[in-house]
Amino acid sequence: MKVCITSSGNSPDSKLDNRFGRCSYFVIYDTVTLGMEFLPNPYKEIEEGAGTASVQLIASRGVSKIVSGEFGIKIKPLLDSLKIQMIVLKNEEKSIQDIVDMLNH
Repeated sequence: MKVCITSSGNSPDSKLDNRFGRCSYFVIYDTVTLGMEFLPNPYKEIEEGAGTASVQLIASRGVSKIVSGEFGIKIKPLLDSLKIQMIVLKNEEKSIQDIVDMLNH
């Protein structure tokens, strides 16, 4: 299964980025291969529609869950229609590695 985690940087030591559509990086973590891919968010600076554009990018990667601090109001129905689960994590101190470790247990 592939999980997307919003990240403030491009390493496992980076912290969770609370903003889904405007995060700095998307981490695509594969729970089967244990591989991690860091994608710079190409939509973080656009005027509007960053969330919906980000959903399309993440969905194209075959993700089934997204871990972030918050999601915009337009995102939930879109993710529901794509059968992608939202996991809200209110802890900016968690590193990407901490979250990966939680997913593995």
